[in-house]
This record gives sequence, structure tokens and C-alpha cells, in this order.
Amino acid sequence: MTEFVTAIESKNISLEFANKLLEAAVKKGKELGIPFSIAIVDKVGNLKTFAAMDGAPVLSLDIAQNKAFSAAAYNRATHEWYDRLKDDPPLLHGIVHTERLVIFGGGYPIKINDELIGGIGVSGGHYSHDMQVCEAALEVANEFN
Repeated sequence: MTEFVTAIESKNISLEFANKLLEAAVKKGKELGIPFSIAIVDKVGNLKTFAAMDGAPVLSLDIAQNKAFSAAAYNRATHEWYDRLKDDPPLLHGIVHTERLVIFGGGYPIKINDELIGGIGVSGGHYSHDMQVCEAALEVANEFN
């Protein structure tokens, strides 16, 4: 009987790269003048790095981590969920009970060459501000695409 061995190469975010994204996000938060919590997770949703800027709301700590988890776990930006769900009441009212799922802006998957390597989540401002902070961090990742 012949054995088949399949090797699958899978990439994941490194701590060094996660910290570069975090640094860009904190910089954008300072520019906006809003204290944010910023979480970066690996591709399966495990926390890689985290910062709560001075004065960040206490609730934002968990929300940022859940946004990052949602983005990585579903490989979808969190703001995309609502438009997908809004016209489907059973799903809209049911899926929101899924632990750690966030369906408003501020969470993005992190991809290099279209491959998921992690997720970023930001909380502390209006979700539109949270999205701006994520997008500033993702500009660092875009340098590799």
C-alpha cells in the first residue's frame, strides 16, 4: 500500500509584523485624538498583540479582540456582515448570539497575497473611526501585496 504525503504550506502573522501593524494603528489613533483598543490575532483568532491606549474605554478591550477574532475566523471584514444579514431577519437575529461575532465596523482580515494570516480589531470610537485605524494599519500589510 502506497502512502501519500501532502504538504500544505500555511502562513501566519509573526509577532514582529503584528507589532508593526499595531504601531501604525496607534499612530492613527493619536492623529484622530481618540483612545482606542487595538487587537491583532493570528489566522485562527489567537491574540498575537494588543494595546489599550491611555483612556481607552473599558468595554473597548473585549470588543477590539472580538472584532479581530471575527475578522480572522470568518475571513471577512466585520462591517460586511450587516449588509449581508439585514434582509434576512431569522439569520440576523440568530447569528448575533454567536459568541465573539461582531457585525459592525472595526475588524478586518489581514492578508498577504490574498492569503489570510490574521485579523485586526479596533474599538474606542464610532465604528467609522475604528475602521480608519484598521485601514491605517493595513496600509503596512499592503506594502507586501
